[in-house]
Amino acid sequence: MRVVVTGASGNVGTALLRALRQSARVTSIVGVARRPPPDSLGAEWLAADVAGDDLTEAFRGADAVVHLAWLIQPSHDQQLIHDVNVRGTRRTAESAAGAGVPAFVHASSVGVYSPRTSAAPVDESYARDGVASSDYSRDKAQCEAFLDAFELRHPEMRVVRMRPGLIFQRSAGSEISRYFLGPFVPAALLRPGALPVLPVPRGLAVQALHADDVANAYLRAVLQPGARGAYNVAAAPVLDAQALAAAFGARARPLSPQLVRALAALTWQLHLQPTAGGWLDLGMSAPIMSTDRIRQELGWSETRSSADALRELVEGIRTRSGGGTPVMHRLPMLPARLMGRDRLHASG
Repeated sequence: MRVVVTGASGNVGTALLRALRQSARVTSIVGVARRPPPDSLGAEWLAADVAGDDLTEAFRGADAVVHLAWLIQPSHDQQLIHDVNVRGTRRTAESAAGAGVPAFVHASSVGVYSPRTSAAPVDESYARDGVASSDYSRDKAQCEAFLDAFELRHPEMRVVRMRPGLIFQRSAGSEISRYFLGPFVPAALLRPGALPVLPVPRGLAVQALHADDVANAYLRAVLQPGARGAYNVAAAPVLDAQALAAAFGARARPLSPQLVRALAALTWQLHLQPTAGGWLDLGMSAPIMSTDRIRQELGWSETRSSADALRELVEGIRTRSGGGTPVMHRLPMLPARLMGRDRLHASG
């Protein structure tokens, strides 16, 4: 089986490459990225931009295309991000159809869902209009709306939408720090006990899982011919304020979500940190997902709890852990970061 992965050099992509290499059924792996890594990581590599390059020939002969490429930064250039994420998804899916690829697996997200109306877990039929104030969420919703029409035009193609929660692993520490924390957060604050109290927006509850577990979910979607449609993917437990604080060895200090939102928006507008306020809106309003479907139909289950995955990420941020790709390169020491020697990189 030949599998092509776009955005293969990022957090999820590197984990998926590991899973594909371990499968006896996968005989050929092609990674597509704007900046291929110096080492092969067990894959052939194609330098390409999903927003502008024609990938039809690169996809020809593939048994499945897994579309992971997604831009997070620069968060102040929303037109660029929209072009890569939404236009890039359309181009990738159409190229796969043009090449006659039988299966297209798309990286969607919990962010595709409309705001929750209760604490009850929702299945894959829940409304998919996204969170209006989150650019990320709106783009995810637009991509799935496109796939609704795309499936009708291409009934010969098996289309899968994976909807994971937050995805963590140790080697993503530097990448996630660049994307969401910026250069002014000292890693020393993440030592156990360094923060006796962790400020957390009141009512925050999110789902997460380890990158290796989400990679296993993608692998099952690729290999199982009956897999189609949407699958929620998340590990237990739901991470509330107490669970988040415990990962830092701290006590939770609930804060007003409105106060935190205003502070996030102001510091983002001043370019003091890279996370726009819409990310908090998404975290506060995303529904809790039921994962019954993927467990029952694809036989998936997590190997690590969400709390374990979070603790591993925190340690990865503290130690500036990275991977062997340009996207996941290890952060330099704080003085170099403040002097501008490190730059934000987009996934894929």
